[in-house]
Amino acid sequence: MAQRARIAAVLGPTNTGKTHYAIERMLAYRTGVIGLPLRLLAREVYDRIVAVRGPSVVALVTGEERIVPPRAQYWVCTVEAMPEGMGADLVAIDEIQLCADPERGHVFTDRLLRMRGTHETLFLGSDTMRGPIGQLVPGVEFVRRERMSQLVYTGSKKISRLQPRTAIVGFSVDNVYAIAELLKRQKGGAAVVMGALSPRTRNAQVDLYQNREVDYLVATDAIGMGLNLDIDHVAFSSTTKFDGRRMRPLMPNELAQIAGRAGRGMSDGTFGVTGEASPLPEEVVEAICNHSFTPLKKLQWRSAALNFASIEALEHSLEVSPDHPMLSKAREADDLRALRGLASEAEVRARASSVESVRLLWDVCRVPDFRGISAAEHAGLLGVIFGHLHERGQVPDDFMARQVARIDRTDGDIDTLSKRLAYIRTWTYVAQRRGWTRDEEHWRGATRAVEDRLSDALHERLTQRFVDRRTSVLLRRLKQKEALLADVNDQGEVTVEGHVVGKLEGFRFRQDKDAQGQEAKTLRQASLQALTPHFHLRADRFYNAPDTEIDFTEQGGLMWGDQAVGKLAKGDSPLKPRVVAFVDEEAGPDVASKVERRLQHFMDRKIAALFEPLLKMEGDEALTGLARGFAFRLVEAMGVIPRADVADEVKSLDQDARGSLRKHGVRFGQFTIFMPLLLKPAPTRLRLVLWSLSNGLDEFPEAPPPGLVTVPNIDDVPAQHYALAGYRKAGARAIRIDMLERLADMLRSEDSRSGFEAKADMLSITGMTLEQFADLMQGLGYRAEKGERSKVKPVDTVLEPETGEQVEGDATQLPEDTPVMDVAAETPPTLEPGADEAPQPADVAEPVAQLEDEGEAPVSAEPAEHTDDASNENAVPETPEEEILPGEVPDAAVAGAETEVFYTFTWGGNRGNQQRRGGGKPRRDAQGAGGGRRDERGGGGGDKPRGKGPKGKGGPKGKGGPKGDRGPKTFESRPPRKEKPIDPDNPFAAALMGLKGKD
Repeated sequence: MAQRARIAAVLGPTNTGKTHYAIERMLAYRTGVIGLPLRLLAREVYDRIVAVRGPSVVALVTGEERIVPPRAQYWVCTVEAMPEGMGADLVAIDEIQLCADPERGHVFTDRLLRMRGTHETLFLGSDTMRGPIGQLVPGVEFVRRERMSQLVYTGSKKISRLQPRTAIVGFSVDNVYAIAELLKRQKGGAAVVMGALSPRTRNAQVDLYQNREVDYLVATDAIGMGLNLDIDHVAFSSTTKFDGRRMRPLMPNELAQIAGRAGRGMSDGTFGVTGEASPLPEEVVEAICNHSFTPLKKLQWRSAALNFASIEALEHSLEVSPDHPMLSKAREADDLRALRGLASEAEVRARASSVESVRLLWDVCRVPDFRGISAAEHAGLLGVIFGHLHERGQVPDDFMARQVARIDRTDGDIDTLSKRLAYIRTWTYVAQRRGWTRDEEHWRGATRAVEDRLSDALHERLTQRFVDRRTSVLLRRLKQKEALLADVNDQGEVTVEGHVVGKLEGFRFRQDKDAQGQEAKTLRQASLQALTPHFHLRADRFYNAPDTEIDFTEQGGLMWGDQAVGKLAKGDSPLKPRVVAFVDEEAGPDVASKVERRLQHFMDRKIAALFEPLLKMEGDEALTGLARGFAFRLVEAMGVIPRADVADEVKSLDQDARGSLRKHGVRFGQFTIFMPLLLKPAPTRLRLVLWSLSNGLDEFPEAPPPGLVTVPNIDDVPAQHYALAGYRKAGARAIRIDMLERLADMLRSEDSRSGFEAKADMLSITGMTLEQFADLMQGLGYRAEKGERSKVKPVDTVLEPETGEQVEGDATQLPEDTPVMDVAAETPPTLEPGADEAPQPADVAEPVAQLEDEGEAPVSAEPAEHTDDASNENAVPETPEEEILPGEVPDAAVAGAETEVFYTFTWGGNRGNQQRRGGGKPRRDAQGAGGGRRDERGGGGGDKPRGKGPKGKGGPKGKGGPKGDRGPKTFESRPPRKEKPIDPDNPFAAALMGLKGKD
């Protein structure tokens, strides 16, 4: 007598080893079939069995995949794809509690009622199925399996505080993506697992997690169906889901199914909530922890006895109600909805006129709607497939080729690739159906290849979007307390473990701006830990670097090459600034101290080199009395003082004091007291920085470009800033003070009372046009009277034969070979009462440019006369009126006399804000170098030209000769002094005797 087949229900919570038990029982028999709820889980079980018995005896059958070797003994299938009537020794159905699922429950119930193994049948699932199985399956044996580990509720936690090896569960694609994005920023990334993924993509994502490339997994409730992963904690981001019709809260047993993924083997697991999910009620937590749930009272059912006589008969058989109180009629499924949609079309009804055609129509209607589009569009696609199958017996190759080729593209983002995967699954399902295509093997391989390519591309996009391998690697190495390998390339890019994490600028680490929040903190921690030795090596290299590699900016920054390493700060004195090093705190105090010392050495040497004349004068103990006090004033002003600011101090200095100051390079100019060596571009640039620091400016004035004689006069810029830069405001422009003193030398020989015109040399040294020069002169205190006259050609210039005096033509031009610097030297200035005394013999040895004290602009009352007899040689003899020289034309042929514009300059004096006479421009007030308001034309009493003119006429004071007298004149400031005897030991005695002999 044959032994009765065993029927057993192996029930219990998750992590009890039920699936493992079923696989062992199946492999104990010669043949077996196991049905699983998901394609993903079916692939996992298939791989496990292949690893034990080899691929030649194991078949995999799902809706989209069919691997059936000729000698297949063990069949791994999805529940819907389980073959019937095979007579396998063992039949196992996993997750049998899905009999109550509204969408697929009727399929599981059908397998529960009708699928049996010849030797053994196993139903694997939750304890909630004990009652229904006991009532519907006679003679069933119940096997209770206990959970191998404990499950503990930990409450609510922020995502940023979730422990590693956590699975976060969401119930929508958008929710899953949002959580994965957040985990990338804060934890380095996460793997993504969803039921819609292909097995290839899902396995690649799971490998990311299982191989610990990432410590977090974001998934839908697909992980609740038997996927065995190394999960320590499960966090629910939501406790509601859309079941196809409405949003509803998850039942305790559904939560337990997912939470049970935490803790594998003998390791305890925990679960909780995160994000916007509310904490679970106590009764729900207790039910999950104790595995105590309300038993199922109704299972979904649909009749398996189908009538294919007609479409109406088929619909009627699908609508039959169950006759058992434990069974409930299933709601309209997708296949029945598609059947009704196609039945409304006349062409389909005409084709489905026989049992075979109705059966074919039903098989077509069972093609799942993988695309998730509207029911009408899905029914339309099924109608096309049914038409091809009914008319030709198969789907045409060209039609299949067009559909597959349109999908075979790996460009696009995650959503685009996911849609293409869903579309290819439809044609993969068609290719798997026996007899639906002419070359089944070809189309199965072709659709599988396209799915694999799309799966790989989707995995790449998911990893690229949701995994930051750099942060993930650093976190893992930090957790393992391993030494991190860091490097800095020539561009300053910092790599840690081969990943670019930021850039090292000087001694400060600038990490990538993409990192935010917790990710940024973790990344910085890992980077600085690895960079600590590099800071010390970099500090040593900087300390030994030459000064040529270091520089300061015009805003007080300190640069090492193109990298900022510090800044200047106000010190005890303007010439002793402090330095502040830019060094990360993590680099350590030793590095900061070394960088600061090197910067301080650089600045000390830079100031000592550029301000050497000033520092020597400051330390000269030979300077005493008024000279020493004036030297301190000059040091405070950093080598440049407007003369008007120190007019009284200058007058109080005797010639010995001035001589001692001149030895240090001090020049007493008419407008400015300055040290010419400190007007060079480098000292000027540093002077502006040091002065700005000592005065606490937020924005430092910048030096004009080197080489410019004049620069624009900007009203908002104080005159003191111009003076520090080596310029003086005058009219619409500011002129360099050394060139201004050269101009003043030229002006001394001019008659500022009667008026004079600009010489070519005056325009040449200023680089100005005549109009610009006129504005400059007005800014210096002169009146400029504009006029026009007939232009005199050089050929018309006539000189008196006897006196050589020019009587017609241009008298303003100097001989071309006259050096510019010789203009003042040709006519030595005469001294007026109150002007500086003449140099003593001891001072003669110094260059004229340094020894001559221009004083307060002494200007002769009368213009210097031409005494150069050589000018007569160039005189042009008169030409008779009738005679026309070659190349000339008669005066009558000239259209009109050519005119030229000229300006006559006279001293304007200091008259407040009065208008100039003679049509001159109004005075312009600007801030003086001392900070107060001064008249830019005169610049104060110290800048007024001093000369001789009649009293009460507004011109320079002094005696004057008759107005019509054009003969040579001599002026003296006081009675002649008694000449001192020349010291024969003086090395310049011979030169002095020669000069005296010329007198």
